[in-house]
Amino acid sequence: MKKVGIIFAMEEELIALKKCLQLETEYEIFELKFYEGLIGNMKCVLVESGIGKVNAARCSQILIDNMQVDFIFNIGVAGGIKENLKVLDVVIGDKLVQHDFDITAFNHEKGYIPKVGIFIESDPYLVSVAQSLITDDSYKIGVIASGDIFCTDLNMSLKINQKFKALCVEMEGASIAQVCFLNHIPFLIIRSISDLPGSNNTLTYEEFLEKSSVKVANFLVKIFNKINQDFSN
Repeated sequence: MKKVGIIFAMEEELIALKKCLQLETEYEIFELKFYEGLIGNMKCVLVESGIGKVNAARCSQILIDNMQVDFIFNIGVAGGIKENLKVLDVVIGDKLVQHDFDITAFNHEKGYIPKVGIFIESDPYLVSVAQSLITDDSYKIGVIASGDIFCTDLNMSLKINQKFKALCVEMEGASIAQVCFLNHIPFLIIRSISDLPGSNNTLTYEEFLEKSSVKVANFLVKIFNKINQDFSN
């Protein structure tokens, strides 16, 4: 049986998937609370990392060191930064980038991380599973950008979109991707759009946080079912 770790930035994001979890045990490691059990036939470990890249990276390494997971997922919400996106659309990240990583003073492009590069590619198998389950145009595949800022400025959103061709922006995914990349752990980041540039981001985010979290959690359950089918054949 495959075992997956699922990382959430906030409790509100975790609650939606936890409702699908047949809980077997819960415990704490370094003040992070882990919930372990089954979702369908998939062995799962859920954990709330806290907001931001450092919290997410720390949580990812603890999960890898202690849980022996086969895959890591990060799900939650994000701000849409491409004009054709709508609130509650779902973005499957085939590539991740840290839009605020800047060593351009040393003649590197914005976002470039030594020994990593600019973009970190998600696991091709997990992307293909997600793609096979897309049923309508509210699901998109593309670049997710991460940085330690809740992006409310329209000009910043446009720059991130233009520079990295990113569909959405959030605060954890690319750091989780980097830790997984360095540890050779397959990963996938999936985000549901909770707010859009040019609107009142904070109010829109608060209004749609729960609905966005539920939609992406339900999609992840479908992914787990497909993975179980693939590995039981």
